[in-house]
Amino acid sequence: MRKTLFKVHSWFALCALIPLIVISITGSILVFKSEIDGLLMPDSHFVVPSSSERKPIDSLITITENAFPRFVIGSWEIFSDDTADRVYLVERGTGIWHKFHLNQYTGDILSQPVGTSHYFTDWFLELHYTFLLNDIKALPGQTGTVLGFFFALFLLVLGITGLIIYRKFWQRLFSVRWRATLQIVLSDIHKMTGVLGSPIILILAITGGYFNWAVWYHEVIEHAEEEHFVLTKNLHSDAINFQAILDDSKKQIPTFNTTFLVMPLEPDENITLFGEVDSNNPLASEYANTVTYNKLTGKHMANWDIREVAVGWKVIDSFRKLHFGYFAGLISKILWCVIGLSPVWLAGTGFYLWFSRRKRKKQSQKNRQQKQQHPLNK
Repeated sequence: MRKTLFKVHSWFALCALIPLIVISITGSILVFKSEIDGLLMPDSHFVVPSSSERKPIDSLITITENAFPRFVIGSWEIFSDDTADRVYLVERGTGIWHKFHLNQYTGDILSQPVGTSHYFTDWFLELHYTFLLNDIKALPGQTGTVLGFFFALFLLVLGITGLIIYRKFWQRLFSVRWRATLQIVLSDIHKMTGVLGSPIILILAITGGYFNWAVWYHEVIEHAEEEHFVLTKNLHSDAINFQAILDDSKKQIPTFNTTFLVMPLEPDENITLFGEVDSNNPLASEYANTVTYNKLTGKHMANWDIREVAVGWKVIDSFRKLHFGYFAGLISKILWCVIGLSPVWLAGTGFYLWFSRRKRKKQSQKNRQQKQQHPLNK
């Protein structure tokens, strides 16, 4: 069984070598996406709060609609610190998404609408989970997403088979035979790196695979027989008071703080607020809770409080912080960044070990053939 698993481990690694290196490098960099955005575009990413409160959201919506009349507001990422609001727009009649930055304290527009993969880190994110394949017209729409899901499965298989193959790892975990041959040294380091990083690698594989599967399922399965609805105008009533909705949401769920506003994007959808709440769970995400309002009347419809749902939903919600590694601040980010790069080292050492074994095996076969041809030679 160990020999079979070793073959499975080797061939899965070879098949997914390049994609896993791409996923590893991009993922480790994206752990610090917010910090990189701040360095690359400080004038649009950061704001200086001019007062203790944001401007009313309705005023900000009016500013946006007057500035960009050929777009419909699709969603709104809300911040109450020194990070500028990010507003996501849909070009009327096209279904193409754009985004821009807005100062939530003054109403100043900080950038012009650009594609959602225009900025460096956004392009990197697209490369991370779709390999930039979703936008190639010659391929099915979710090709990159599906491939990302399968490569996440490959990483999961590699992690599990590696732990089974080296199941007695604790006996020589930190023992590297430095005076041995290069192949033995690299083999020891390969095992040690894989074992130490396996808990985080397995988490990244499971959470990353889930995200890709969820996108694919929503786009391909749920809407398989439906044509994608294209926005040409707002689907909500012009009489909706969004600031009143934001204020009311705090009454609907105790300690609720809105982080994301999603407008109705299809005829059967309503206005949804995503947000965070005070919780003892450090893995609860900032989008874990929702409050829904009727798009025509503005009346409250439903709540989703992560503190009151089944454990399974809490586990799924924790995937966001677990995948991006920001649940414990800078410490967990650094750890996730370093361990996230370990597949690069594992790929390099693993390929060298595989190539050395293959070369040695060929040489052994060649020696046997020579002996068979010249049996009297010693």
